[in-house]
Amino acid sequence: MRSPFQPTGATRSCSTLATIFALEPPADEILVLDQTVRHDAKTEQELHALAEQGRIRHIRLQAPSIPVAMNVGLARAEADLVLFLDDDVVVEPDLISAHIAAHRTQDANLVAGRVIQPWQEGVDYSTAPSFHFATTRPAWIDQFMGGNFSVDRKTAISLGGFDENFVRVAYNFEAEFAYRYRCSGRRIYFEPAATIHHLKIPSGGTRTFGEHLRTSRPDHAVGAYYYVLRTWSGWRSLRALMRRPIGAIATRHHIRRPWWVPMTLLAEFRGLMWAIGLAARGPKHINPEVCNAQADAGPR
Repeated sequence: MRSPFQPTGATRSCSTLATIFALEPPADEILVLDQTVRHDAKTEQELHALAEQGRIRHIRLQAPSIPVAMNVGLARAEADLVLFLDDDVVVEPDLISAHIAAHRTQDANLVAGRVIQPWQEGVDYSTAPSFHFATTRPAWIDQFMGGNFSVDRKTAISLGGFDENFVRVAYNFEAEFAYRYRCSGRRIYFEPAATIHHLKIPSGGTRTFGEHLRTSRPDHAVGAYYYVLRTWSGWRSLRALMRRPIGAIATRHHIRRPWWVPMTLLAEFRGLMWAIGLAARGPKHINPEVCNAQADAGPR
């Protein structure tokens, strides 16, 4: 029996797709939400060929935006359950079956999978005292990582999908969705058998916005402030706003290169002002009709 999942994600190269094609059970459909302005010639050719063969649906977005890409995925998907994956991952063979089993046995609308970062390879986390996404122990959790999770499509759309006001690198967009999801009375289940290995490739998609330690641009800071404003809880949130700039410069990078401190503080201030403006206008949730208009349907 074929899987009801449709892995969805932007792709920089086709190595991730190769591991997805090998999954059993296979996906009903693979949507590639492509946020990269220009690929190398080989990647462009491979994506075009895969689309022509009907193995993927290649959807080119107008500009890099993780929430927009995910909302387009929700709008275009045809299955009841959608699996979102990063573009720079290697997936383990039981990924889809593990997600399906967790949805069925745990009665969960959102299942978070295990994410192993490059520095976590080969480390045994079975006895780790606190939860993190490389652990091997299942758990009910408060958040999820956007590079490996599955969600009931209708549930996600009913909650407004992902807030597109999380602009640029979209920092904390998952946390804000998780907040709305929990406020609706639902829970998030972590299934360690649904495993991916994150490669952390430094280019493509929203990675084009650069390194947060070496810029005066607000691209990395705006999401952090917007999240606090959208989940406001009085003094606790006010303290978070006040601590954020201090934490941004309390790094080894800034200790060793103090001339970057003014630039980082400028980025934080600009991010805060941008976030206040976004919060004042209200959230920008999914609109399936707009999503369809923004994306290029089908193979190019």
